[in-house]
Parts: sequence; C-alpha cells; structure tokens
Amino acid sequence: MKPLPERVMAKAKALFEKSGMTLEELGLRMGHDAGTARRAVWQLFNKVADPRLSTIEALARALDIQPKDLLA
Repeated sequence: MKPLPERVMAKAKALFEKSGMTLEELGLRMGHDAGTARRAVWQLFNKVADPRLSTIEALARALDIQPKDLLA
C-alpha cells in the first residue's frame, strides 16, 4: 500500500483532472496570486512529496470537497 501522502496526492490529481480546471484556476482558488498560481499548483503536484495539512485543506476547498475526502 502507498504511503498516505502519495494516496492523498493521487486522489487530488484525479479530482483536479476530473474538474476541468486549469492549473492557474486551481491555484487561484487555493489562494495564490495570479503571478504564481499555475507554478504553485504544478510544484504541488510534481515536486511535493508530503504536503502540509494547510495545503491539503486549501486544495480540498478549491476542489469543493472536504479535507477528509482526500485523507480517507
């Protein structure tokens, strides 16, 4: 079984792809400014191995789900 952070990010990526949003749209919804939104989300999905709880909470809000849905 994959470690929890990997499972969380796999769920988040799948929900993001299903949402039809762009990286920039998701980043803006997470609270990043327009100049960094796209890059911040790209780094989250491709470089962050163990995201902070606050990041998971922001990501869940941006995807219109509860954080527990990503952590389950």
